[in-house]
Amino acid sequence: METRIALIGIVVNTHDSIEQLNALLSEYGDFIIGRMGIPYREKKISIISVALDAPNDIISALSGKVGMLPGLSSKTIYAKTE
Repeated sequence: METRIALIGIVVNTHDSIEQLNALLSEYGDFIIGRMGIPYREKKISIISVALDAPNDIISALSGKVGMLPGLSSKTIYAKTE
């Protein structure tokens, strides 16, 4: 199966959905290359980046589920393929 490299950028405005977010990331853990979280205490937000190597439908599914969580903003970018 063909896979793509993608990065999901997540800004956490409230911590109401953190448990749901962590559950989703665990569910898709086989496709996650790495993740990094940065708490920005001065602005009371957190910034999370999740790097994936997965089929396009998996990336879209995870991105869509993350985007529906309240208190989060997310954007997905894809590596250019040759």
